[in-house]
Amino acid sequence: MRFNPKARLDPSQIDDQRGSGGMGGGMGFPFPGGGGGGGGIRMGGIGGLIIMMIFLLVQCSGGGSGLPFPGSDSGSQGQGQSQGQSNSSGDFANCQTGQDANTDEDCLLVGIANSVNGFWAQQFPKETGGAPYQLAQTVPFSGQVQTACGGATSQVGPFYCPNDARVYLDTTFFPDMLEAQLGGKDSAFTRAYVIAHEYGHHVENLLGAMGKVRTQNGPNSDAVKLELMADCLAGAWTKHATEPDANGQTLIEELSDQDISDAIRSAQTVGDDRIQQRTSGRVNPDAWTHGSAQQRETAFRHGMKNGTIKSCNLF
Repeated sequence: MRFNPKARLDPSQIDDQRGSGGMGGGMGFPFPGGGGGGGGIRMGGIGGLIIMMIFLLVQCSGGGSGLPFPGSDSGSQGQGQSQGQSNSSGDFANCQTGQDANTDEDCLLVGIANSVNGFWAQQFPKETGGAPYQLAQTVPFSGQVQTACGGATSQVGPFYCPNDARVYLDTTFFPDMLEAQLGGKDSAFTRAYVIAHEYGHHVENLLGAMGKVRTQNGPNSDAVKLELMADCLAGAWTKHATEPDANGQTLIEELSDQDISDAIRSAQTVGDDRIQQRTSGRVNPDAWTHGSAQQRETAFRHGMKNGTIKSCNLF
């Protein structure tokens, strides 16, 4: 994955909460199981207590099986900060060009957020009769964080909170959990896939799909559909990632076959069946909340082939 060195980055799409020490919740990255916190929905999450992380993922982000839980309001469409309201801090404020994204992990996050937001800002109105896309901020945190969905720790993994329309992640998740504990590959595009999955939950939130979730367990449940749709939307972004944005700027110059393979491997790694086998030694489809390894791979490939919301909409 290579960014255009001359492309301009917008660090205002990042709200750095590392070291803030708050507690919160949201919708985390898709993993089997889920847990909630606070009174909101969180989608996604892979946990050092893998089961708890998986549970949190589902409730917080949308990468996992993020469903409406008691006390949550999946239909709320929180307003993210608009472009130009910069809350970026620390090293993120220094992320100005695609070259920075190629050489610095913090700036890589900025580049990914800019690319995903930029794509949906063009695609969402095209497919919704002109409805505007609401930019969502990405919030890096360390240890724990406070969100409009409740409290979350780094064990939740990346997640999306629909109550404030933000994507949260502790970046130690990638080397410590995804790669070291789950056997995925921590590469630049794997990080992009995970973040794009969470932004897929944001698109679902704007569409009202989260409010349609009724069943929460099983391979054909609404919860699994929500997670697979987010995987498909991540694939849709991937299909268009190297195209120019509305201003004619090409942010990502190159995606290799290896990049795609890394993303698919990670999608498989966080399949409910793979996590269940790893944690308990047995597979129970009736308990699935995010989808199997094969379901997740198929959803991502489908989005990458078709590249539209319509083709991904399982509701």
